Amino acid sequence: MQFRYSFRLYPDTGQQRALARAFGCARVVFNDAVRAREDARKAGQPFPTAGELSTRLITQAKRTVGRSWLGEVSAVVLQQSLRDAETAYRNFFGSLKGARKGPKIGPPRFKSRKDARQSIRFTANARWNITESGRLNLPKIGAVKVKWSRTLPTTPSSVTVVKDAGGRYFASFVIDTDPAADATRMPETDQTIGIDLGLTHFVALSDGEKIDSPRFLRRAEKKLKKAQRELSRKQKGSKNREKARLKVARAHAQVTDARREFHHQLSTKLISENQGIAVEDLSVAGLARTRLAKSVHDAGWASFISMLEYKAARYGRTLVKIGRFTPTSQTCSTCGVKDGPKPLTVREWTCTACGTVHDRDTNAAINVKKAAGLAVPACGAPVRPGAIPAQREETGSHGFPTEPRAA
Repeated sequence: MQFRYSFRLYPDTGQQRALARAFGCARVVFNDAVRAREDARKAGQPFPTAGELSTRLITQAKRTVGRSWLGEVSAVVLQQSLRDAETAYRNFFGSLKGARKGPKIGPPRFKSRKDARQSIRFTANARWNITESGRLNLPKIGAVKVKWSRTLPTTPSSVTVVKDAGGRYFASFVIDTDPAADATRMPETDQTIGIDLGLTHFVALSDGEKIDSPRFLRRAEKKLKKAQRELSRKQKGSKNREKARLKVARAHAQVTDARREFHHQLSTKLISENQGIAVEDLSVAGLARTRLAKSVHDAGWASFISMLEYKAARYGRTLVKIGRFTPTSQTCSTCGVKDGPKPLTVREWTCTACGTVHDRDTNAAINVKKAAGLAVPACGAPVRPGAIPAQREETGSHGFPTEPRAA
């Protein structure tokens, strides 16, 4: 399996200029590749191959006056930009043919220097390395200071340098892990749990425990409104407007980071304590079109379930999703009688058949567990994980027993 380990970078002024140069060169090569393919499409000619584009847009372009500055950055960065363009077209055509899962995607678009996020990628043949002092040495950029929050488990295969909308720099390492070795790091357990996701309580567990929703966006709304109001009053194109834009972006980044850290801590706790986990397959996109849209987005259910998925696959746990139309809130978990739909204002109800008084959320979590077939201990249940894409893991401590933190 492949995972991403992200660390904060602190480049100095010269290194920031070198990174900006690399971002710009990678962006230009990507746009040139998209333009070359669009010109071929309009002319009714076959698309140029990756080798032809590499020769024309990198090797030959460096010898021209207009593109001579491409030689100031690592050639690997430019080659990876061409690969990104090729991948974007492959995903687009796969989406058109129905071979690619997920929503339909459009053709690649030109990148702008004003894009909120800029990135470049270095593979192993770029000869980047981590110095003895713990710095990340990048070709034609230099040794950049890294804030190491934990130890890399294995040697990374590539590193992506990212600049986000708030002007922060990150190094994202791709790590290949062994699921069998990762499974030994988790404590053995035969516990199973059912999860009911909500807004008042972020999760209600089948054992009766409830975890409140932190509502990070709601708590930061006053600060965000003030920053956005200041931004709207600045003249477009001025330096003060750019400063105000950074202030807004950093405020949003704080909300995003706090939510992600909460999701990581909770998902890690559930994965480490339970062998089997059951959760509803919610239609987040549909719920986001209701009057509860802001609260649904603030909760971040999709991100949380995604974390449960890849952590369960990595550490040998079982995650079961039940259908979104299963009447978990309408069924009595004691006698199994369906009592009918109830408005959201009803938080407790009494079963008309057996007289049991139910807490709405806890009852739903128990029914989720039963519907997933986890009402009996799931120890030793077969786990057949599929292909797991590289994930951006948590930024801080993840709660697993590891070696002492060091670069």
